[in-house]
Amino acid sequence: MKIGLGKKMSTALIAIFAPFMANAQSERQAPPLAIDLEKAIEIALSENPTVKVADMEVQKKKYAKKSAQSALYPQIDLEGTYTRAIKKQVMYMDGAFDMGQSMKPLLDGIEDVLMEKTSSPNYNEGDLMNAIAANTPPPSGDGSITIGRDNTWQGGFNVQWALITPTLWKSIQLTSLDIELAVENARASKINMINSVRKSYYGVLLAKDSYKVLQQSYDNALLNYKSIKSKYEQGIVSEFDMIRADVNVKNIKPNLIQTQNAYNLSTLNLKALMGIDVDQEITVEGSLLDYEDALYKDILSADTTLQNNSDLRQFDIQTHQLQKSLELYKAQYLPTLAVMGNYTFMSMNNNFKFGDYKWNPYSNISVALSIPIFDGLKKHNDIKQTKVSLEQMKWQREDIVRNLQLAINSNVNNMTNYVEQVFSTKDVIVQARKGYEISQKLYDTGVGTLIELNDAQLGLTQASLAFNQAIYNYLASKADLDKTLGITPEIITENNK
Repeated sequence: MKIGLGKKMSTALIAIFAPFMANAQSERQAPPLAIDLEKAIEIALSENPTVKVADMEVQKKKYAKKSAQSALYPQIDLEGTYTRAIKKQVMYMDGAFDMGQSMKPLLDGIEDVLMEKTSSPNYNEGDLMNAIAANTPPPSGDGSITIGRDNTWQGGFNVQWALITPTLWKSIQLTSLDIELAVENARASKINMINSVRKSYYGVLLAKDSYKVLQQSYDNALLNYKSIKSKYEQGIVSEFDMIRADVNVKNIKPNLIQTQNAYNLSTLNLKALMGIDVDQEITVEGSLLDYEDALYKDILSADTTLQNNSDLRQFDIQTHQLQKSLELYKAQYLPTLAVMGNYTFMSMNNNFKFGDYKWNPYSNISVALSIPIFDGLKKHNDIKQTKVSLEQMKWQREDIVRNLQLAINSNVNNMTNYVEQVFSTKDVIVQARKGYEISQKLYDTGVGTLIELNDAQLGLTQASLAFNQAIYNYLASKADLDKTLGITPEIITENNK
């Protein structure tokens, strides 16, 4: 029974965990992600943190502009205060109480009239004077009286509206330029990212193609070694040739391993730029040979103007910002006009019987006009300083343009030289391969030597590696040229929509 129960428990556990085990196995056996240049750039622009931060900076600047524009609207505040009188205010009214005595006949006459017209049977003579006396604080010895009540409550609305503020208008224009600069910074980050991805992708292709060349060289050397070893065992060749062939194979092996490591490192670098997990397996499609046909066409179609250069665009925006700052300093000489108003309810009491409180409203509106007159020449000096900065930026721009043109000419010259290297090394490969085949036949017939065969193999390997390196150098220079020119592939425009 126990054995049967154990089998049932095992079956149940397998049934429960089988789906999870199947999913984990399917994830481990997922096919690698196929990557070409366009897909690598697309993933990098959507997943790389640097690009995301740049895009978020644009959004942040837009919120900053809306925050600045809020000052154009009326500012409405709901305010409330409570004041507890610890020691009440004292007021001096010299002669006020003597005046009250002099007005006593008049008050008595008013009281007589009230007595004649009142319908209240309980009204007695002297009630008016008694009421006044009851609500009038007695004077002190120095003629002062205490005024106010213990509790003062106030609540209402306060409105402020800046109607004419030239400095605020210029500040809002500056925030618009901040957005424009942030957009250009985001564009620059994408251009830099594309440049890095392109060069990293080309680096992966260089490592992969170089590995193929060395692998072919290794296979040829190993095949020659096996052939020479067989001939040595038959007594056809000397032991020296067999040793030389063995050494040649072993000398190629470290280079092959080193190239494999270079491929792995360049692949990891490409993953990091793309913003994907380093454990994600990828296969980089294509080879450097695929770009051979477009070499001359890329040079002829290159637009070497600087109108799209991001560094120059950012510099021009910063210059425009400085010009707006100059206008802002000049606007500080202009007057400002603002409207202010409030509507407040107030109640003063000596107790906390809120239901018996009487609330007295009062309101006012005012217009404030401010005309700057003198500030110690601060605005004047700020204007002078800004003008000097604008003159500096004028000369700095000339230096930037000169350096950019130098970089463009350098890249174009390098691309031209690398194209020549590509076609010259391609001819060398043809001759080296033909020389290797001839030296191999000569050695097989006993006419040639192993040294000649090894030299021919080395020449073919070096020519193939130089061919791949020349294509890579051309593509890297082309990527740098596109970065300098500010060329944005169509994929950038699609991501910005």
